[in-house]
Amino acid sequence: MARKIGIDLGTANVLVYVRTRGIVLSEPSVVAISTKDNRIKAVGSDALAMLGREPESIEVIRPMRNGVIADYDITEAMLKHYISKTNGRFSLSKPDVMISIPAGITSVEMRAVREAGLAAGARRAYLIREPLAAAIGANIPIAKPSGNMIIDIGGGTTEVAVISLNDIVAWSSVRVGGNRFDDAIMAYIKRKYNLLIGERMAESIKIEIGSAVSMSRPLQMQVRGRDQVAGLPRTIEVNSTEITEAIQEPLEQVISAVRRVLAETPPALAEDLIDKGMVMTGGGSMLRGINDLLTEFTGVPCYVADQPANCVAIGTGMALEYLDVLHDSLSGDELN
Repeated sequence: MARKIGIDLGTANVLVYVRTRGIVLSEPSVVAISTKDNRIKAVGSDALAMLGREPESIEVIRPMRNGVIADYDITEAMLKHYISKTNGRFSLSKPDVMISIPAGITSVEMRAVREAGLAAGARRAYLIREPLAAAIGANIPIAKPSGNMIIDIGGGTTEVAVISLNDIVAWSSVRVGGNRFDDAIMAYIKRKYNLLIGERMAESIKIEIGSAVSMSRPLQMQVRGRDQVAGLPRTIEVNSTEITEAIQEPLEQVISAVRRVLAETPPALAEDLIDKGMVMTGGGSMLRGINDLLTEFTGVPCYVADQPANCVAIGTGMALEYLDVLHDSLSGDELN
């Protein structure tokens, strides 16, 4: 039998789920290529280690942008690398692959993802929208005629949806995610301290001291970068209150997306949400206090799922076991 593989093809990371084995791979969505002959030099963690440190002969690329393919050839090469790594280099059978896609993806972008999966070595390639995959991975009972709300904050997009009877009833997709938080932190540090920092330092700040709400005891961290005026290395100290201020704009966009979906939800399903609350998934949901912030602005309880960063990948893999049940919610030529 062909191996069944679920792939969370994210802007920041690629996660791969295999039936009976769980998450078998979690790597950054980064590829390093030679500028001389476009040869792949490194993929994943090895490529990320080069980011910001590469010479002119190497270019480090993020082939996914805002949840969709920005560079088709590099995405195909990245998928081929991960599928081969998961399926085994000398496997005789091609795997069946389910790939997650943003809810707001266009038909052209959808076709590009599916064709990249097939070109990368899949026997069959199916597509599932991220909120649906996240709900399945979070063990939310979506088959029942009851409202379930999911908020998936990934690296490039935030997907908000109300799900009932195995499909999406109301949704909103905004191109705001963990990467936008990082960009906001870099801009704030530059503006306030005249200090230039890289993506990896901004991400470290977000993880170490980032918070969506003000903390009673602010956290502090030393930040290293290059002084914009003197051009020399410099170290400063920032605290979590400053980072909360820095990320206000992207947080407001997430709140707006959630409120928009709540406003479009049918009354009968809205009643269910008051009882059940909203469930958060994705790496961005691990930002301190973000569930409390959403509860405050919506009046609806908000909870973070177990293993939030893995939910989409788990749900994507599990969906392959229920193709008949989820038939109307998935995409793929074999389903027609």
